[in-house]
Amino acid sequence: MDYDVIIVGMGPVGAMCANLAGMWGLDALVVDKSETVYANPRAMGFDHEVMRVLGNVGLADDIAEHVMPYRPSEYRTTGSQLIKRIDAAKPPFPLGWAPNYVFSQPPVERALRGRIASFKSVTVELGSEVLAVDSAESQANVRIRAKDGIERTVSAAHVLACDGGTSAIRTRLGLKMEDLAFDEPWLVVDVILNEGAGESLPKTNVQFCELARPCTFVVGPGRHRRWEFMINPDEQPAEISQPETIKKLISRWLPEEDYQLWRASAYRFHALILEQWRADRVFFLGDAAHMTPPFLAQGMCQGIRDALNLVWKLSLVKGGLAAPAFLDTYQTERIPHVRQTTMAAKEFGGVICERDSDRAAIRDARLIQQMKDNPDGTIRQSLIPGLSKGFIGNAAPAGELFPQPMVINHRGKQALLDEFTGQSFRVVIAPGFDASALLRCLRSSQSLKGLPIHVVRLVGPGQAGVRSADDYEEVDGLLEQWLERRGCNVVIVRPDHYVYGGAVTVAWAMELLEGMELALWCRQPEHATAHLAKEGDETMRFAQTLTQ
Repeated sequence: MDYDVIIVGMGPVGAMCANLAGMWGLDALVVDKSETVYANPRAMGFDHEVMRVLGNVGLADDIAEHVMPYRPSEYRTTGSQLIKRIDAAKPPFPLGWAPNYVFSQPPVERALRGRIASFKSVTVELGSEVLAVDSAESQANVRIRAKDGIERTVSAAHVLACDGGTSAIRTRLGLKMEDLAFDEPWLVVDVILNEGAGESLPKTNVQFCELARPCTFVVGPGRHRRWEFMINPDEQPAEISQPETIKKLISRWLPEEDYQLWRASAYRFHALILEQWRADRVFFLGDAAHMTPPFLAQGMCQGIRDALNLVWKLSLVKGGLAAPAFLDTYQTERIPHVRQTTMAAKEFGGVICERDSDRAAIRDARLIQQMKDNPDGTIRQSLIPGLSKGFIGNAAPAGELFPQPMVINHRGKQALLDEFTGQSFRVVIAPGFDASALLRCLRSSQSLKGLPIHVVRLVGPGQAGVRSADDYEEVDGLLEQWLERRGCNVVIVRPDHYVYGGAVTVAWAMELLEGMELALWCRQPEHATAHLAKEGDETMRFAQTLTQ
């Protein structure tokens, strides 16, 4: 076999897959027909979960000048009356980063591609086209035509189809997408403000929910600004995309001498979800698996979550640390998450796109009343779900995103927690909780040997004694408070930063670890003591408490 994975498509999702594959030690080939990053912006927003994984692959500093925290969104009806407001969560930020960002896509994509070069196990082949993908019993065979016209077949354990909304791989396989009944034509216009211009523009993002033409204004990083205009039924996309028409549309806010047109493209905003995310040895990610209306800025986020969910699982299976069937949790976990997020975006789109005056009046009254009932507004991240099924325990906080506090390690270095633990399994222990027996059993366990596991034991600033490599002092108490609110003394965290499960007692935590190991091998738990007894007498004593 030539590779562990072949990644088809090198947009932001494919490029992130390649970075994660390199980080997890997978031999990967990345193939893309284009030799360059697409010059124009498409996605413009991402959230703290994406920023966290960008930090994990070492890009947070490199892209800093191309990103900016997302501003609140105001919804204004005809006559500019405020009917809804969506805010970002206030500090301290639960994942260590601002909850939402706007960004300039081309330089961020270039940074993602540039980072791939640091991974020796990843090969990039640009200007090449994938002609066919065939799954055999033990491998996938991929037919590639290089830019010089030479064709060859290479093999891999798995293929990751990141080849976009028109995915040729998906089309060849005849896979169906579920239509969530959203199909609206819009024109997206990006401009760069001239020096000193734009002072009269809104200082925050605005959804103009107007009957004549719903439209959106987004404040981008630097002098980048975006308008999105709904295309009316009597208009043709090719005509409304002409520079003269665009000037007329923008003239309400800005004279043409104040900006340079960056790009204008007409789109149909869809809500679609692939029914089958895996076809033998082929997995679908990003727009090849789903399309999300842009009204929550979650389109690219959904694809990055796909990559974050799948790559570590591929690595465990390759290393003999999980059963091949464990990869089925990719679809099990991602479809409900994508569906709920897409439906939330669709609901917001329905609010914005309403053209009927009577229904719009009912909408306005309802939203104004909601603002009175909830004057603090909606927090954007409250709309994004956790995991509801798959590789998680059966009780809260399983499925939640694990916080990332600022910590000080045993050597006195201060950084966000992921900088010390990376994307690994983590056993997190609350301050003052005696988990020494659990840790002894964890370190002597043969069944968990080989898994990338870090212990995170929170300690207070005045705690006596010599600190070990497992000890971390929090700077702001974020994680300690999170544990207290959930009533947990021990939490087990997955490599993609979702919580596998939480426990109050050592025995409960050991049961969680047993369940996690069985789930990796797709086996049902037996009587707890039967498995844990294998780890030694001390473990057996704790296992016996599970039946008392």
